[in-house]
Amino acid sequence: MGSEYIFQRNSRAELPSAFSGSGCYIHDNKGNTYLDGSGGAAVSCLGHSDAHVKNAIIQQAQQLSYAHTSFFTTEVAEKLATRLARYAPGDINRVYLVSSGSESIEAALKLARQYFVEIGQNDRRHIITRKQSYHGNTLGALASGGNQWRRKQFEPLLIDTTLISPCYEYRYKLGGETEEEYGLRIANELETEIIRLGESNVMAFLLEPVVGATAGAICPVNGYLKRVREICDKYGILLIFDEVMCGMGRTGSLFACDIDGVVPDILTIAKGLGAGYQPIGAMLCQDYIHDVIKNGSGYFQHGHTYLGHPIAAAAADAVLDRLVDDKLLEDVNKKGQILVHKLKKVFDNHPNIGDIRGRGLFIGIEIVENRKSKTPFDHSLNIAGKIKNNAFSEGLICYPAQGTIDGKSGDHVLIAPPFIISEEEINILVERLSLAIQNSISI
Repeated sequence: MGSEYIFQRNSRAELPSAFSGSGCYIHDNKGNTYLDGSGGAAVSCLGHSDAHVKNAIIQQAQQLSYAHTSFFTTEVAEKLATRLARYAPGDINRVYLVSSGSESIEAALKLARQYFVEIGQNDRRHIITRKQSYHGNTLGALASGGNQWRRKQFEPLLIDTTLISPCYEYRYKLGGETEEEYGLRIANELETEIIRLGESNVMAFLLEPVVGATAGAICPVNGYLKRVREICDKYGILLIFDEVMCGMGRTGSLFACDIDGVVPDILTIAKGLGAGYQPIGAMLCQDYIHDVIKNGSGYFQHGHTYLGHPIAAAAADAVLDRLVDDKLLEDVNKKGQILVHKLKKVFDNHPNIGDIRGRGLFIGIEIVENRKSKTPFDHSLNIAGKIKNNAFSEGLICYPAQGTIDGKSGDHVLIAPPFIISEEEINILVERLSLAIQNSISI
């Protein structure tokens, strides 16, 4: 069933029609059921039928559906911002509510630029990011990412950015190098690039604390983020953390950076904040940045129509109720450990599984042709695409991708199920994923 009028992401795809959702499952209109092993794109942290969130949406819609933020604030948006500020690390106390992850990145980049303009450092314009990153699909966000497949055709429209190496221990830690030595070596690439560009010309360093879709749940090694923080402080550069995918409890703490004990100047969240019930994101910043705007021009030159939307804010506030007040976060690490244990039990000796990594319920599995040499499969085989299709046929939604290593070579699968997943459902997930991988590499 499909419409000839809807413009699909993939115009050639024949997609089933999602009809309903319950717990960790999505049901289509033909009676098929799919275990949502990736939460869509690491979005549905509460599953698909949370009564508390649905009731919050209904109640807010009955009271007030919309008020433009150039005329009004709202109690529900103020409440959400207050809670996020209370939970956020360090002196991050200002919250700018938007509608998506890409919007939150755009807001962060514009705020960084406006901050430096308002303090008289107009030459600061360069953004440094990392290879194999993804920060969104709007032009500013796309320009800031290292996902070559998504960038390629739009390159003429994108601002210039600089890409340095990711912190990718599995691939790039040298023999005989300790984890800490590797982290310092890679972090110091940032300082080298700042010096090359001119320290008075660099505006910000943008990174995902735990890399998501483009490289598959790559975690920083010990000391890496702390060294990055030191370098940014040394040269007066803003540190921006993109937690759109890895934040909101996905990696075991409400904010992913809490685990490493590093506080950015600006932080972005989305996906899990709305848990799929409403489109919402947020850009958060430290007080000193906000105060520069407040005491200067007084006006942040950025905004969208649905900024601070009351119904979206009500949904996100209810999501926080479930994550924090109902203590769902306490189960994320426990369930993540169960998931990793079962994955390793099945795949530890598998000749085509190179690495199983991640934190909490944010797990990446890197697929290789040769486990010993770490040689990837030939790109033309489209192993990731086959895994996605075969998993779907088995009734499992997962999030495979190609280009893990350099934008072209390498395959991985991202696993990010709802936080409410049971151990029985974890068993089902692993069983179906194993079948999908085996069927995909039997070539």
